[in-house]
Amino acid sequence: VSEETLAAIRARHAALLEREPRFRDYCPTLLDYDPAFLDYADDPTILDMVEQLIGPDIALWNMSFFAKPALSGKRTPWHQDGEYWPIAPLATCTAWLALDDSTPENGCLRVIRGSHTARALRAHNTLASDDVTLTQELDPSEYDEADAVDIVLKAGQVSLHDVYLLHGSEPNRSPRPRRGMTMRFMPTTSVFDRDLAREKAKRLGILDHSARQVYLLRGADRSGRNTFSASPSARTD
Repeated sequence: VSEETLAAIRARHAALLEREPRFRDYCPTLLDYDPAFLDYADDPTILDMVEQLIGPDIALWNMSFFAKPALSGKRTPWHQDGEYWPIAPLATCTAWLALDDSTPENGCLRVIRGSHTARALRAHNTLASDDVTLTQELDPSEYDEADAVDIVLKAGQVSLHDVYLLHGSEPNRSPRPRRGMTMRFMPTTSVFDRDLAREKAKRLGILDHSARQVYLLRGADRSGRNTFSASPSARTD
């Protein structure tokens, strides 16, 4: 991603924090607060990468922002994204865009390589803590942190990860921010299940995604059961 685009995203995020300072660490639903972020996901280069993993029929169902400010950025507990998400069958590719250089010193993404291949959700526990960005954490019996790999990125680089991948990140104690914007893409052979979203929210005490807007960015709805919002080209800000 170009430096010009990165600068525009940083400026838009700064404006969001001016309006909504509660998102200094984490905004789980960017498009609810600024639909213009959608333009950055409707990027042919990013969609071409995603297509290699989930096929040519692509829907965007959410974007979020892990800001991780300098000196005090919160950790993200080890988890699988699929624990939170109302997709059936479960399938999503996350594109994680680095807005800053992302390193071990400022809390880069960490993954357990190959942990997605079993295509199964593992046991999670609920956290009641103010020093984390998410409330579900993998049970310690489900992984060995000694197997973790750091995903070191330069600003503008993108990493892609699967819905079943075990991942997390450490807090940021460095003097540099570690901002990352995530784009959640699903193949349209899957369905965004709003009833499942309500059930998960009630059972796990997590964010209710049932009102999420879903955008068809490429191809067609192969499930025949998804309901899409207006495409980016049809939007007016």
